[in-house]
Amino acid sequence: EYAREYLNQLGRPYVEADLEAIAKGQLAQEQAIDEHESGILIIDTSLEVIKIWSEVRFGRVAPWILEALKKHRRDFYLLCQPDLPWEFDPLRENPNDRWLLYERYERELKSMQVPFATISGMGEQRFENAVQELQKFLHH
Repeated sequence: EYAREYLNQLGRPYVEADLEAIAKGQLAQEQAIDEHESGILIIDTSLEVIKIWSEVRFGRVAPWILEALKKHRRDFYLLCQPDLPWEFDPLRENPNDRWLLYERYERELKSMQVPFATISGMGEQRFENAVQELQKFLHH
């Protein structure tokens, strides 16, 4: 999750232009891994997250992010329900509208017509649910 790395070293509140820098950094990290590793790459975030983050926070999305989204679709998405208790994190926003954001992510994935599975549950069960969905996708 390049956003965390970027924001931790920023030293000021982020602005809209930072989202494009975060998107480019995220893609660069993913591409560097793809070039040196084989197998399955599991990432904690994606350009879809940055797109929605930009829409919610700034009411628009940089054209570069929209273009990059068309070129960098993932094979499979795990959409995690916000059924875990909220935990404070200085980089986390929106503690009170997590279900609204979840629904927005769900609509985005459906409109993109990409395969995804919804993940819920607590602790080890949540992890097992994610593993099962990945296995189903990989063996379909």
